Amino acid sequence: MRLSTRGRYAVMAMVDLAAREAAATPPAPGRPRPPVSLAEIAAAQMLSLAYLEQLFGPLRRAGLVNSARGPGGGYRLARPAREIPIAAIVEAVDEPIRATRCEEGSPGCMQGQRCLTHDLWTELGEQIRIFLEGVSLEDVVQGRVQGRASLPAQGTASVQLTRA
Repeated sequence: MRLSTRGRYAVMAMVDLAAREAAATPPAPGRPRPPVSLAEIAAAQMLSLAYLEQLFGPLRRAGLVNSARGPGGGYRLARPAREIPIAAIVEAVDEPIRATRCEEGSPGCMQGQRCLTHDLWTELGEQIRIFLEGVSLEDVVQGRVQGRASLPAQGTASVQLTRA
């Protein structure tokens, strides 16, 4: 399973935005934090500004960021980083989390029939979605992701897995 650059870059940019907001000096009471320009994020993440502009439109429409126009304009998170799951970012940029080669609504992946591994890859895609749903922007910024993957309950698989 491989997440495309569209989904990865959207997550990278949103994590950068969340980190900048977390590091910013708190504004005076009743005033919002200053917005972060996409040029700053593009430079820090070594991403194309034009590409980030394409990604932030869907992120704004999904209610994940708010934009501020004009001089000193940019973007702010629309809600606290702890309330934004990584899966929402990936889904906002129209990146389906699937591990099968079957297209939605198609009869199957092998000459109109489902292959024998179809359910395996479908479940893998669902596990990835569940994992990303359980990780917030704040978790990534605070470094609370390592070790979150868990093994299935004993007896589910006959394979012994070890962690390095």
